[in-house]
Amino acid sequence: QVQLVESGGGSVKSGQSLELSCTTSESIIVHTVMAWYRQVPGKQRELVASITRIGNTEYAESVEDRFTISMDYSKNRLSLNMTNLRPEDSALYFCKGDIFPNREFWGQGTRVTVSS
Repeated sequence: QVQLVESGGGSVKSGQSLELSCTTSESIIVHTVMAWYRQVPGKQRELVASITRIGNTEYAESVEDRFTISMDYSKNRLSLNMTNLRPEDSALYFCKGDIFPNREFWGQGTRVTVSS
């Protein structure tokens, strides 16, 4: 069973930065796509950023130019570098990994709180 463990969440002020990490129990290369999602109470989980095995990335419009997603194959780690954080970025952030053809795995989440 693949396990994903997020870390790096915390409380920061508006304009500051945080880096989230997601470590996989298996080689990260088995995932065809990995992504970060976030969720706030009462709302649906939303896609923040995704990256394919070959490095193609996509971002939600609200985070483009502020967040960067990356994969470290040597450490089996997915990262999300978040800069210029805003209060509306506050959420529970989840790591997700997809394995072909139709398996998906989620982490337990790490909380990010941004105060103004």
